[in-house]
Amino acid sequence: MQLNLNKLFIALALIPAIMCSALSAYAQDEEVPEYHTEYDYGINWNTNGGLIGGGMFKYVQRRTENTYRHFGVEIVNVKHYKELTYPGSQNSPFIANKLNYLFVVRPQYGREFLLFRKAPEDGVQINAIIAGGPSIGLIKPYFIELYDPNNPTEPNKEVVYDPSKHNLGYIAGAGSPFDGIDMIKTRYGIHAKASLSFEFGSVSGSVIGAELGFLGEAYKHSIPLMYQATNRGVFGSAFLTLYYGSKK
Repeated sequence: MQLNLNKLFIALALIPAIMCSALSAYAQDEEVPEYHTEYDYGINWNTNGGLIGGGMFKYVQRRTENTYRHFGVEIVNVKHYKELTYPGSQNSPFIANKLNYLFVVRPQYGREFLLFRKAPEDGVQINAIIAGGPSIGLIKPYFIELYDPNNPTEPNKEVVYDPSKHNLGYIAGAGSPFDGIDMIKTRYGIHAKASLSFEFGSVSGSVIGAELGFLGEAYKHSIPLMYQATNRGVFGSAFLTLYYGSKK
């Protein structure tokens, strides 16, 4: 499975370069862009995240007529694909067998290649992006609230979830996501992404766009996210990022 993922990531990384080579003639015939820098921030959805996967910020700097330097950082939540939410004994939801949260900080450096340039006030500009960098994984224990049926008047206790000893019937719900911040452990890995960005008409230097692509990430050891499940050290995901920014 990991070998197949590696082949997939290599193939995806080649797509923007191939497209850029094939379509460069279109970009060269257009007017040279008037901006030299771009600042964007946005919200990320990905197949390893929840409703909202995380956030991003990027800085783009013109290098040549059709290429740009790409600097960015993402902060995302990575979930195990077998996570399921259950109602607790007091109708507060929790995730059975979850051991840890995984939050990842991803500094990125790469290149953007102009494929199609939009008109000054409308149209769509399409860029191909190849970027990567280190992955800083922050592993935080998952907390639950325990209900004591022998002492129903006592407040629930927030403890680190241990699926091997905590009875599901006594779990009132999930603990606060801020519990256990002092227990965070760090893992280091690497990541790379290949994507296309679609930038819509800008007004007074403001831009709105969407980035769609694939990302691969690898750690030296597996990340313990779930109890009695296969925990991986290699992750692959498709993502969509909606962003807003400005050009100068």
